Amino acid sequence: MQQEAGRAGALLTIDLKALRANFRYLQARLGRAVCGAAVKADAYGLGAIPVSKALVAEGCRHLFVAQLEEAISLRAHIARDVAIYVMHGSPVGYEAEFVEYGCTPVLNSLDQIAAWRNLAQERMTSLPAIIQIDTGMARMGLSQAELRAWLNDFSLTDGIDVQYVMSHLACAEDQLDPMNGMQLQAFKNVLAQLRLQFPNLKASFSNSSGIFLGSDYHFDLARPGAALYGVAPVAGQESPMQSVVQLQGRIIQTREIPMGASVGYSKTWRATQPSRIATVSVGYADGWLRSLSNCGVAHIAGVEVPMVGNVSMDTITLNVSHVAPELLYPGALVDLICPDNTVDQVAKQAGTIGYEILTSLGPRYQRHYVDEV
Repeated sequence: MQQEAGRAGALLTIDLKALRANFRYLQARLGRAVCGAAVKADAYGLGAIPVSKALVAEGCRHLFVAQLEEAISLRAHIARDVAIYVMHGSPVGYEAEFVEYGCTPVLNSLDQIAAWRNLAQERMTSLPAIIQIDTGMARMGLSQAELRAWLNDFSLTDGIDVQYVMSHLACAEDQLDPMNGMQLQAFKNVLAQLRLQFPNLKASFSNSSGIFLGSDYHFDLARPGAALYGVAPVAGQESPMQSVVQLQGRIIQTREIPMGASVGYSKTWRATQPSRIATVSVGYADGWLRSLSNCGVAHIAGVEVPMVGNVSMDTITLNVSHVAPELLYPGALVDLICPDNTVDQVAKQAGTIGYEILTSLGPRYQRHYVDEV
């Protein structure tokens, strides 16, 4: 049961109206290509069920998760006319559950293809799938040797309705990285060979950042994730995406400390003058990364305040010496992620990426969904 907002240590607000606006923006950039959505990892930590419902209400009909268990949990809330694709494919021996729950595997190896084909033959039917090709990321998808085997023997996919062939960009957030063009050409070469056998074969290539590389990268179906949730899609450029997340922590108490006093574990910060310190009910157990120690910031009534001392399991400490004392009462809210301190800015402070900030957000937050379907 969700806790009451007043007794929660921190509040996480997810603006589904902004999420839907981001989906519309990406779909408009894609033109005739279809915009799907990556809702894996609990929709990047924001809640796969409410996020998916909002996206479906906006017209999304292609949802991507990583694991079968995610798909099964989501299917109970999403109508079967919406495709749910499982990017890791089937766990060995669990192919039949894809049929039972109306989910579609992304087949990444000849072994996965063989298992899916065998199930289709056993059931004397055609079963849908996406087949992934590795174009240089060396992570998932058919290797060059496996691809050659398929091109030399298309009976390997007998009984499989190949809905899309897909690949994944490794460096799309950096628009000048030559690997983007190398992967694009490799994907086009594969697609040209496959379309000699499957003339109407559709293709999926772009993630969030790939959408911004231009129409050559769009093909038939895109799979944005982070951009939907407000993460900047192009490195070094101002983000066109609306902010989806606001995180606020509550002040537990404040104290006055003298010059020379240390704050927090390991005495990593000392006051160079008499200071006022506020303790806030958020810590690394909530996904507020320890790497933010002594370098993160928060905002109180528009005033930026620095985090001082190490991030603890359940708390952070802020130097609030320049904040009006009447704003520092127990229970007062402090902005941790907000328009003045975006997910991307927090990630930069922590030495990581916005994806990790979002997916680390913990279960103790009281969550509030704006414009929930």
